[in-house]
Amino acid sequence: MLSYPSALSVSTRALITLTNALQHSRNQRGTRWRRLPVGRHALLALAHLRKGETYPDLAAGFGVGTTTAFRYVREAIDVLAAAAPNLAEAIAVALRKAFVILDGTLLRIDRVAMASGRDRPYYSGKWKCHGMNVQVISDPAGRLVWASPALPGARHDIGAAREHGIIDALNAAGVPVVADSGYRGAGPTFHLPQRRRPADRDTGERRRLSPSQREVNAAHAAQRGPGERANAMFKSWKILRKIRCCPQRTTALVNAIQTLILAG
Repeated sequence: MLSYPSALSVSTRALITLTNALQHSRNQRGTRWRRLPVGRHALLALAHLRKGETYPDLAAGFGVGTTTAFRYVREAIDVLAAAAPNLAEAIAVALRKAFVILDGTLLRIDRVAMASGRDRPYYSGKWKCHGMNVQVISDPAGRLVWASPALPGARHDIGAAREHGIIDALNAAGVPVVADSGYRGAGPTFHLPQRRRPADRDTGERRRLSPSQREVNAAHAAQRGPGERANAMFKSWKILRKIRCCPQRTTALVNAIQTLILAG
């Protein structure tokens, strides 16, 4: 198999963060010898996460076996995931912001091989594909604050946010939240777009928003827009564009990437 030099668009801070985490893990385990030094181990894992390099390609490039490459990547993901912030830490950060943006994103997965109908919880009717739902909190500039564990893609955003305790935590802390119409009924601190009133019962005519309501919605959309940047940050890591491992590993992947984004 041929190999060639290649660049990796990852910050030095992210590499240092992963290297330090791996070194700490090795020290705790009392590891005496590994085929790759800790820095090369970190680089191998970043190549997989950022560029989606396959295990055989990583093995050839780094001079290790395919099984060793797999184990190195999994170890790196686990130590990064363990360092990810929890919801309480995220709320502490959110309290220092003028407001936060809450939005859900779908991470695509391969169709789950299950008995007939058993894969239905993973199918998103909105996006017409199988995936995992992740709730993302970002600040007004679109910087990531926190990402939730992953749930099957059929879950609606407000249901997923309630299950993770995000809505209760934000309301209890009094953090102003800008969100889309999918979070209607979330609570007093949530600011949502204006909604059209139901059609007239007699005429059936659909009632349009007034000019002032449309202006309010345009301003709301401008505030909510930067939240898409946080979602885009995740999907700039190729491993999350389509998850091909077991869906149960999605949360570990999200937490690992979250740690690297916050570090960089």
